[in-house]
Amino acid sequence: MVIPSWNSRELLPRCLGSLADQGVEVELLVVDNGSGDGSAEWLEREGVPHVSLPRNVGFAAAVNLGAARVGAEAILALNADTVLEPGCIGRLLDELEADPALGGVQPRILQLEGDGGALPDPAAARLYSVGQALTADGRAIEQGAGEPQPPRLPGAHEVFGVCGAACLLRRQLFTELGGYDERYFAFYEDVDLNVRARVAGWRFATVPEAVVWHSGNASWQAGFERPGAENARLVARNRLATQVKFMPARSLPRIAAVELGALARAAAQRRFLATARGKLAALGWLPALLRERRRLRRDGDLGRARRWLGAR
Repeated sequence: MVIPSWNSRELLPRCLGSLADQGVEVELLVVDNGSGDGSAEWLEREGVPHVSLPRNVGFAAAVNLGAARVGAEAILALNADTVLEPGCIGRLLDELEADPALGGVQPRILQLEGDGGALPDPAAARLYSVGQALTADGRAIEQGAGEPQPPRLPGAHEVFGVCGAACLLRRQLFTELGGYDERYFAFYEDVDLNVRARVAGWRFATVPEAVVWHSGNASWQAGFERPGAENARLVARNRLATQVKFMPARSLPRIAAVELGALARAAAQRRFLATARGKLAALGWLPALLRERRRLRRDGDLGRARRWLGAR
């Protein structure tokens, strides 16, 4: 298990405390991304296995570093602002081990609100994610985000991809693909990994019986003067980069229309410059992205990812 942490001192005790009663032995490593809130000192005092980095290298690089230092055959990437229900990891591992073609699985992720008191009834919470899906123009969405839960939950089932906030990834997949793309820093690195894994022939599933609570961007909100603008910049850059890697050329008009709309919304939200900088940065990566696209086509089948466009 790898938990990247950045200014998460107030979140870590609850997250780490929920690792008890998981039904399996957990190999834990917290990767502290140069926090300035005493997180590293607290981890040291508590004897929590960790690596303290001198600066924030981003979510993607932190998970990659942690994955290289743990020996488990399945890597649980987990945000510091999450809380696991008992038995969650065991259920995820059972599903992953039952199907060798699965590259990763994710739990039912619920929105965690409030001040850190007792967890609410899972049945009454709103969803954060029950798996990733792709729109017809190649954007990723978290299925069910913000919606109430249905009266009857489905069993484990296939989805396009898994949410990086809480997902169990097969080490073989992680090794073959080289982990997350560290250029992304944060946001869309999970989508990109899902795309590359699909192209390579891997599948993903969600396991609704396994439950994780997620606050959502709690550390991010504490780490930037304008977290919304920084989020907008990274999403704009990384989304476009991922689209270049696998989307068909015939989708260019649709993508262009969506991106123009995104710029208009960014202007209304006073994030135009941040969003524009992100898109321009992705264009600066274009030669490398096109080389990656050619490699993906040569070594795999882009259609394996494209067939999920617009599917729910």
